[in-house]
Amino acid sequence: MTHPYTIPNLLTALRIALIPAIVVLFYLPQPWADVACGLMFAVAGITDSFDGYLARKLGQVSRLGAFLDPVADKLIVATALVLIVSKDPAWYVTLTAAVIVGREIAISALREWMAEIGARHKMKVSGVAKFKTIVQITGLSMMLFRQDLFTLPMYRIGLVLTVLAAVLTLWTMVAYLRAAWPDMRSSGQT
Repeated sequence: MTHPYTIPNLLTALRIALIPAIVVLFYLPQPWADVACGLMFAVAGITDSFDGYLARKLGQVSRLGAFLDPVADKLIVATALVLIVSKDPAWYVTLTAAVIVGREIAISALREWMAEIGARHKMKVSGVAKFKTIVQITGLSMMLFRQDLFTLPMYRIGLVLTVLAAVLTLWTMVAYLRAAWPDMRSSGQT
């Protein structure tokens, strides 16, 4: 049995622990707080790319890690989206957030159901889904950063990337639903 205090699990726990700090920085009325918030979110996103890699590389793959990693991802992304919508409730920002959060809930439920019927292997993370995660973390980091960097409009660029991530999230959802469709159909006939 793998010890729960592995480097990958600690990185995942760090991502969860950073959530309250990101919230505090987001609302802190200091000129540097937005920059720190965006950078902290980026660091959390970077840990996401390392925990799974390290788990495989170090032979520390665990059920706890397999459970915690997607939970941490969804918690931090949902928190970032709620924070962003709280300061910018424009319809396109709100719709983008709703698409991303709604897809995460739907696919989590689908994965759980597929695991229940013994077909979880059909729900493997695709290359497009990994690319979507990179685009999403980058976009949200830039939106949380909020301030222009030199002449780059970070918030706007982040918004474009986050909208692209929402489109990719729908694309991957369709792919997952197509993979699960035969099992969904056969279950509906029993």
